[in-house]
Amino acid sequence: MKRIVLALFVALVVSASLPAQQAFPSFDRSAQPSFLAGNSSAPVVSFVPSLAAPTVTLAESSFSAVPSAALPAAPPAPQYGGGGDLGYRWHLATGYEFVHFESFAFSANLSGIHTALAYSLNDWFQLEGSIVAAFGGDVFAGEMTKFAMFTGGGRIQWDRSPHRWSPWAHVLVGGVHVNPQLARVSKNGFALQTGGGIDWNLNPRLSFRGEADYVRTQLYSDSQNNYQAGVGVVLHF
Repeated sequence: MKRIVLALFVALVVSASLPAQQAFPSFDRSAQPSFLAGNSSAPVVSFVPSLAAPTVTLAESSFSAVPSAALPAAPPAPQYGGGGDLGYRWHLATGYEFVHFESFAFSANLSGIHTALAYSLNDWFQLEGSIVAAFGGDVFAGEMTKFAMFTGGGRIQWDRSPHRWSPWAHVLVGGVHVNPQLARVSKNGFALQTGGGIDWNLNPRLSFRGEADYVRTQLYSDSQNNYQAGVGVVLHF
């Protein structure tokens, strides 16, 4: 009897549970939201605003070439001329000078110093001043011979660079002083100096010079034909 009652009770419980299961909706995994579905074709809803990079449109003229700053011209190569081409207008020359003086009263060979200063007006013409001071042997019972000449004039010089050799010619006029003095005549007189030479330019500042001149003097109520020659250096500044 107990077994029959127990079987009826189990049947009642089972029959009561069937309608309860139908009352609860069934959950289908395919209907889950897209953010829970692992592999779904439903559109993805993004909660973060997209940050698109701004598009910058540059005008075509902004890519035009920028003109480069003008560079200064390269300095010219050093020239060897000593005149206007380099801007060195002053030329100071000094050196040894040999003078031969010939007169009706006496003749003498003298040695001394020649100094000249020239100023370039352009690359071929210069104004020049010259001084020669020379001393010789004794004449007239032990009286020493002296020769001093002061002249000025113009010089033509081939000074077109670039080159190392610069030939030149000049004509100078001035005065001369000669010792010893003769009776009743002056030791001072007129002098004309004409000749030329050549400069070898070691660098733009320094040259070596060789020169020779014919010198005509007016002394002792007479004229004399003399000559001189020398070597030296020239400073350009």
